[in-house]
Amino acid sequence: MTHRPMREIRALHTDTTVTVYQAYAPAIGVPTARDGRFPAAWKRDRMTWIKPSFLWMMYRCGWGLKQDQETVLAVEITRDGFEWALRNACLSHYSPDLHSDQAAWKQELRQAPARVQWDPERDVRLNPLPYRSLQLGLAGRAAGRYADEWTVSVTDVTPLAHEVHALVRSGDTAAAERLLPEERAYPAGAELLAHLGGGA
Repeated sequence: MTHRPMREIRALHTDTTVTVYQAYAPAIGVPTARDGRFPAAWKRDRMTWIKPSFLWMMYRCGWGLKQDQETVLAVEITRDGFEWALRNACLSHYSPDLHSDQAAWKQELRQAPARVQWDPERDVRLNPLPYRSLQLGLAGRAAGRYADEWTVSVTDVTPLAHEVHALVRSGDTAAAERLLPEERAYPAGAELLAHLGGGA
């Protein structure tokens, strides 16, 4: 079995873009997918969380069945923007290995335009796995840049979510897994992840 770091970014990515997932009520999600950009109604001053893991998004939104999360979006953003957010992010929790003290962490958290948490990755049945997946929170200027500068394309993947869910429910997990996006280890070195506890 291949060893996986406890905290590693795995994502569908190209040389220039990385795909992240979000789920919204149809009033936001449908026009976003239709126009390939976030509408004016999307609040650019609110913290927004993006998830490179399709299955973690499925866990969070209940396969697109939870209220106000019925439209699942695959948002392709620039790698430059994604890496800027990682570089400028702070861990969402205090770590004595990474922060000199709690006061320093709290000050960094207040000032950072992005924050990171590592949550257990999920298998196709949405059970937790023994390694973690990145959640990246964007606030203030980071949220605005995500919506207005970094976004390359938006795809409504709700039908995919429902199809994978139906296969899982029928017991055909092998077929469900074949439909999953090809998420590979993202080439994030120490410069991007060391201050976030990643890669270990």
